Amino acid sequence: MSSRRAVLAGASGFIGQRLARELTDDGYQVSLVGRSGPDARWGEPDRIAALVDGADLLINLAGRSVGCRYTDANRDEIYRSRIDTTTELHRAVETASNPPPVWLNASTGTIYRYAMDRPQSETDGELGSGFSVDVARDWEQALFTGDLPGTRRIALRMAIVLGDGPALQMLLRAARLGAGGPQHDGWWFSHRRYRGIGPTPTQPATTGHRSHGDQRFSWIHLDDLVAAVRFVVDRPELEGTVNLAAPGTSTNRLLMAELRRATHRPFGLPAYRWMLEPGMLVLRQESELLLKSRWVEPQKLMDAGFTFAWPELGPAIADLTTR
Repeated sequence: MSSRRAVLAGASGFIGQRLARELTDDGYQVSLVGRSGPDARWGEPDRIAALVDGADLLINLAGRSVGCRYTDANRDEIYRSRIDTTTELHRAVETASNPPPVWLNASTGTIYRYAMDRPQSETDGELGSGFSVDVARDWEQALFTGDLPGTRRIALRMAIVLGDGPALQMLLRAARLGAGGPQHDGWWFSHRRYRGIGPTPTQPATTGHRSHGDQRFSWIHLDDLVAAVRFVVDRPELEGTVNLAAPGTSTNRLLMAELRRATHRPFGLPAYRWMLEPGMLVLRQESELLLKSRWVEPQKLMDAGFTFAWPELGPAIADLTTR
């Protein structure tokens, strides 16, 4: 049996399943924490504490998918599923006699403001406002609160992860159906789904940017995400927030062009916001996924010498669509 132990929480998604396999291949004995276990379930503090105590690595990916409509019930579940699970793990680490030396906790690059003027790095990035940002901000606060002297904590601010997951599949489906043109932001009726949440909610920034399909699209190939996790674990100088995003940030327009190329579609109809919003209502999704300009720069990874296998979008999409 392996002498190294890893605790992986929230491993039911495509990222968690891949990480579980990779950690096992790396020689870890992997214990899984989630709604259905199998090694411990949320709300079982004693079992979680027993797993965390003496573990060599703790990774938390738990959180309800944001691929939904932001109804009041979904908003509350998205928020609660991140804050409560991170808080539960924090208690386990805090009370452990032999706490894990490294704790990686998921976060999101959506924490940064709508940016078309410059990239947002860990050192000079500006936080945004509204629902998604408040979720990310309080999620990270739950991780970094208090003093855990024996544990190095890292919040992984992930860009959109491209792999066998819902984001890429939805975009490829649109391209195949002929809707593979750029998505244009613009005016739309006001609503309160993006309003702030948590104990200190913020007011969402003005929507309806005239992006003309040039909003930035930050992403990372699943292979590079796995490699970056290994890299961060092995680099004790890396702590705090770390952006997981490819250096070759795309625009929405270029993204859709690459998707058309990958699906062999010579053209794609553009979608203006007045067309996109009714479609997203039918799909029970939010337009924020396509319309927010995310420009996330992986400064800490690059400064530490990390090499991306997939730094540019075109080759990454070609690889994923041929697997």
